[in-house]
Amino acid sequence: MPDATFTFRVEEDLKAAFSEAAKAQDQSGAQLLRGFMRDYVNRQQDDAEYDAWFRKSVQAGLDSANAGDLIANEDVEAEFAARREASRAKLKR
Repeated sequence: MPDATFTFRVEEDLKAAFSEAAKAQDQSGAQLLRGFMRDYVNRQQDDAEYDAWFRKSVQAGLDSANAGDLIANEDVEAEFAARREASRAKLKR
């Protein structure tokens, strides 16, 4: 893939400070910017994948609830009361 040029304006003092910071890391500003761009693109892709997974999971839950596949509140409360009691019993040992 051929390289492309990315041009933008930035304050001179910011450019100078960035160049010095890059130099301190034995990198050029361009190397750092390419790394920042890759990281940003990867984060956006990860966020999009998580969002798709989350929406799919929520929809599956809604579909399940709409189909009547529910657990009664009393059953949930009883289950977690038993878990709390088991945890308390372990702490007393």
